Amino acid sequence: MPENFFGGLDFGTSGARISIIDSRKKLVYSNSVPYEYSFKNPNSWIDACKKLLNSSPLELKINLEKLAISGTSGTLTACKLTGESLGEAIPYDQACNENKMLIESLTLQEDHLRTPYSSLAKALKLIDQHGPNILLRHQSDWITGWFLKDWTHGEEGNNLKLGWDLTKESWPKSYMNTSWQKCLPQIIKSGKIIGQVDFVTAESFKLNKQLILISGTTDSNASLLATSLNREDGLTVLGTTLVVKKIVDHPIKGKGITTHRVNGNWICGGSSNAGCGILSKYFSDNEIKELSNQINTSKKTSLNLLPLNSKGERFPINDPNLEPILGPRPVSDSLYLQALFEGLAKIELKGWQKLQELTGSLPKKIITVGGGSKNPQWRKIREKIMNIPIVSCKKTTSFGTALLAMNSN
Repeated sequence: MPENFFGGLDFGTSGARISIIDSRKKLVYSNSVPYEYSFKNPNSWIDACKKLLNSSPLELKINLEKLAISGTSGTLTACKLTGESLGEAIPYDQACNENKMLIESLTLQEDHLRTPYSSLAKALKLIDQHGPNILLRHQSDWITGWFLKDWTHGEEGNNLKLGWDLTKESWPKSYMNTSWQKCLPQIIKSGKIIGQVDFVTAESFKLNKQLILISGTTDSNASLLATSLNREDGLTVLGTTLVVKKIVDHPIKGKGITTHRVNGNWICGGSSNAGCGILSKYFSDNEIKELSNQINTSKKTSLNLLPLNSKGERFPINDPNLEPILGPRPVSDSLYLQALFEGLAKIELKGWQKLQELTGSLPKKIITVGGGSKNPQWRKIREKIMNIPIVSCKKTTSFGTALLAMNSN
């Protein structure tokens, strides 16, 4: 009998990655590709997906039993009823300040929906642009639909920012009388079977024709699955943006806060608009590595930067008008890189302090994933500023997504 394999595809801000594991949870294949066009362009997602599928080993593809998709939380696209995208998606870190009064009338105590970064704000903007005879789908749900050639469903965690209530397992009653209610997906829980891959798609990429698509999750939840987080630990994702998450006893609400349900646990967290994205604006990966080796982590800089990737912040402060502070820039590049590291670590600390206010405790240890987790100098700077031990995890987000596929039912 041939061995069965399980796949995870993760779509981030700069590109996509695939991980394939065997039934013993061993990683047997991994690959990543950058987006060819803008991240906002859904065709970029599919082109990256095609490249990953075409380059994957045939013996793995024909024995791929299940596949799950994860993507950036809060990136929303409008598409036709037949699935074709209608222009660019609105990314997770873009504020939509229109329709404030309408949003307030649709939401009561849901602070997480009243922020201009919510998917609800993005949805109303897309409906203004394209009318109500469309489908509204988040990144991973839309890509899952592409595999199935059926865009009916959406995964619960990806749709929290659109208004899905995990405890009531329903959309808000206020949505039911709107002209756009039919734009919303039918929600399915993360890790549940949705359906079988489209026959033509399976043929064209030489995939197992019985490949099962599993309801996926958000990218940060997939990172959490990859780390096997304990209740006392915290998770920091250092990708293009910075995300903090921890396991909590019950759902928590607040602006910039999301509470997910992963593997039966409630997970509370927040996502900043700051992160590694700002580093890549100034330095290449090789430059960051070389300059990091020149940093003396025993001495702090006197600079106090606020290194947001662009104007506006979601968490730990929810302010779409907050301006980044990126100067003054010293002559020394290594000193400037250190100051950026320090600024990001201070944002991370404020994130953990915000969660402490809401949950009553700080993590005893922080597990870190993402590109930034590999930098030892940054880790030392973070440990000094936060005074919490930090452990780096080498497992990728797509590995967590593959685990989700394997453990599905």
